[in-house]
Amino acid sequence: MLDDLYAGSVADAATRSQSVTVQQLERLISNQSPALDSLTVFESNSSVNVIAEIKRASPSRGDLAPIPDPAALARLYQNSGASAISVLTEQRKFKGTLDDLKAVRNAVSLPILRKDFIANEYQILEARAFGADLVLLIVAGLNHPQLRHLFDFIESFGMQALVETHSAEEVKIAADLGAKIIGVNARNLRTFETDIRLFENLISLIPSDSLAIAESAMRTVHDVENYAIHGAQGVLVGEALVTGEPESLIRSFAAVAKHRI
Repeated sequence: MLDDLYAGSVADAATRSQSVTVQQLERLISNQSPALDSLTVFESNSSVNVIAEIKRASPSRGDLAPIPDPAALARLYQNSGASAISVLTEQRKFKGTLDDLKAVRNAVSLPILRKDFIANEYQILEARAFGADLVLLIVAGLNHPQLRHLFDFIESFGMQALVETHSAEEVKIAADLGAKIIGVNARNLRTFETDIRLFENLISLIPSDSLAIAESAMRTVHDVENYAIHGAQGVLVGEALVTGEPESLIRSFAAVAKHRI
């Protein structure tokens, strides 16, 4: 499944490149405000940072929510205490678009993560051109030279990479890369099964000067508290928000104190 998701995202980007050239993206980038410093935003917060996600669907659950107005949802997230907004732009299985990213950028002042299956420079140029401050890189989907090249390319635009991991080996790769924001996703992207103890098993491998972000397998404030107790400085949550009461959930999640100093 992961290989198919990457292949689809790369193919869709190639199609877009036929109508929007690299030169056009570079012009859009030149008109963008500088990327927000996500690290400073996250580190200044004494409680758990909530990265709240705009997510219409997933391969494992199908349709989740129609989200006709992503900008309105992003404003709700911001007003409820989110530290950043994640926008899924993958269109085949997650039903996202770059227009969602643009709409959210125009609606909020928080750092924005482009969450997609990023595998080439063109997709990173798109992310910056449409207003992203952070870009997801998934260790499981990239070889080492790709990961290093894309990581450096992201940082060359003043953005930061959220480097996603699923194993001890992948955390070591992210640490060796110099990643300052390392995510541990409890969901296996090949089987889509979740392991709620994965984060606590891997946190000791994340360097103390990197932000540790827990991803997936959270629906209640108890889940977030458990992640925080084990050292999570942020949580990335989507499904619980778009299928539940996002305002109250974000307020309760964002009130959880950090435990990792």
